[in-house]
Amino acid sequence: MDDDDRVFRALADPTRRFLLDLLFARDGRTLTELESELEMTRFGVMKHLRVLEEANLVVTRRNGREKLHFLNPVPIRQIHDRWIDKFTSDNAGALLELKHELEDS
Repeated sequence: MDDDDRVFRALADPTRRFLLDLLFARDGRTLTELESELEMTRFGVMKHLRVLEEANLVVTRRNGREKLHFLNPVPIRQIHDRWIDKFTSDNAGALLELKHELEDS
C-alpha cells in the first residue's frame, strides 16, 4: 500500500475524520482527551489513531508520561495538490457556479 492509499483509507472513516477535526481545533491532545469526545472504548480510539499515524496524518510526542497527538496536514495537502487542485480549474469552477445557480432558481 502506498502513501496515498494509506491517506485515503484513513480519511474514509468518519471517526478518523472527527479525530482530525479535534486535533485541528486544538493540537497536542492526549488519548484520554480524544477518547472523552467519542462514544467508543479506549482501545477503539487507539486503533483509529494507529491508522492515522500509519498514514502520517497524526504524529505523536512524549511529554513525561503523556503521549500527545498532533495533526500533520502535509499528507492532506499532497492529496489536494495531486487529486483535487487539478479539478478546481476555471472550467470546473464555472460549472459548479452554474450548477448552484440552476439549483437556486
